[in-house]
Amino acid sequence: MNIEKFQIAEFNNARQSDHQRSFEYTAEKIPNLNDILQKLQDFQVAIPSWALGTGGTRFGRFSGSGEPRNLEEKIADIGLLHALNKSSGAISLHIPWDIPENAAAIKALAAQHDIRFDAVNSNTFQDQPDQALSYKFGSLHHTDKAVRKQAIEHNIEVIRYGMELGSESLTVWLSDGSCFPGQLNFRGAFKRTLESLQEIYAALPDAWKLYIEYKAYEPNFYSTTIGDWGQSLLFASKLGPKAYTLVDLGHHLPNANIEQIVALLLMEGKLAGFHFNDSKYGDDDLTVGSINPYQLFLIFNELVEGMDARGMNHANDLGWMIDASHNVKDPLEDLLQSVEAIMIAYAQALLVDTKALQQAQLNNDAVAAQEILQHAFRTDVRPLVAQARLLSGGVADPVAFYRQFKVREQLIKERGLKTVATGL
Repeated sequence: MNIEKFQIAEFNNARQSDHQRSFEYTAEKIPNLNDILQKLQDFQVAIPSWALGTGGTRFGRFSGSGEPRNLEEKIADIGLLHALNKSSGAISLHIPWDIPENAAAIKALAAQHDIRFDAVNSNTFQDQPDQALSYKFGSLHHTDKAVRKQAIEHNIEVIRYGMELGSESLTVWLSDGSCFPGQLNFRGAFKRTLESLQEIYAALPDAWKLYIEYKAYEPNFYSTTIGDWGQSLLFASKLGPKAYTLVDLGHHLPNANIEQIVALLLMEGKLAGFHFNDSKYGDDDLTVGSINPYQLFLIFNELVEGMDARGMNHANDLGWMIDASHNVKDPLEDLLQSVEAIMIAYAQALLVDTKALQQAQLNNDAVAAQEILQHAFRTDVRPLVAQARLLSGGVADPVAFYRQFKVREQLIKERGLKTVATGL
């Protein structure tokens, strides 16, 4: 379905006076208002193609209705999101779940929705129906050279798909690891993985980046070959200047200081970007900001300070992606909430008085430092985010619009009640 401009205008006009009062109340306290609004307008978060259907867990999947039946409909769904929030202007494809049969047509369709192609993602954590060799005991680290070769060739194939679509980065996440002590030689697994990654790295076009994702555990529970940011950084450092560490917020052991990890990776020039989500217990892949919004703000505080220190462009120099799974929510509503949470945390971080914070740190004044950070965090920046969205032609309240105009109901009419999107 298409969102008509007159629908957006009518919806916004009905809320204009309330929004204006809220915006003016917040805006009068912000000296660099225009700069912040421009940064919010420029900031885009990539939507993963696998998140547009109802996700699941190892126990089951409760598919929703009106889910996109192919890549074209997934792009249309992201077009809906972007029309509403003006911050979802990119798609991250997962191969082979979403193979573009006609790259030129797919690229043209995305352009119609003002969407570009972000990182492409390979998949060697599942066996595909037509696959010759199994990844049961690993892929890039497998003891069998033939299995490693198959996994390497798949990643190079994904690069080719990405080149056709205009993508400039490849994300590699491995489930390679072991479930029991003694099952795997750690040094051997590392060396084989490095050799495999070197072949993939050699196939990268000049302008491309390789994002190396890590995860502490699952599906292997004794060891993971790329189990933490240190191991990912070690691979990225050995591979070369086009290799970076990708941070998924759910891929850490409990109580990990993710903001410190982010600061150090950024300092070393090896931070690729993010897979945003939230978690309570493990890699829960919950809606961004639904569990620990303060941590998300603290991460963005380190990002803003670190990027500014390096003269980086906030919108373009890192990769911003969502990686979430929804079993009980409408996926589009969940994604709208996630993007909103990211924009709020980013806006809050832009409000931090960096000079005052640095002075408090030099003075070892923990109280002042906490006051400065929490003042920014407790500021209601929702009117700023909404204003940036309105300036870009979006809607004041995306979730409210989605429900008022019964978008899911319209999608069900178009696609049917029982459709299942590709993905987890």
